[in-house]
Amino acid sequence: MNLIKVTAAAALLTVSAGSFAAKPTSIVFQANGETSDGTPYAEYVVKCSNGKQMPLTAWDKRRKWCVGEASTDGCEKKQIKAAKAACDAS
Repeated sequence: MNLIKVTAAAALLTVSAGSFAAKPTSIVFQANGETSDGTPYAEYVVKCSNGKQMPLTAWDKRRKWCVGEASTDGCEKKQIKAAKAACDAS
């Protein structure tokens, strides 16, 4: 009986910890930019549920979304996946 209670408590804590992870609450356009070689990109800011703001950049006519300012690292095909990654990194 005691083992069941401990297992249930551990499972509950695991689920609770996942719900505290920062999640994107809004994505706001900031500006269009261009790299030194002429490649265009768009800058966005993701506001996360933990109160932090993280930069996102969109490349290739908004088909490639990357975490960071003028960065092509940590990229996703979908905006929401990149926003979630940005909030997880905050």
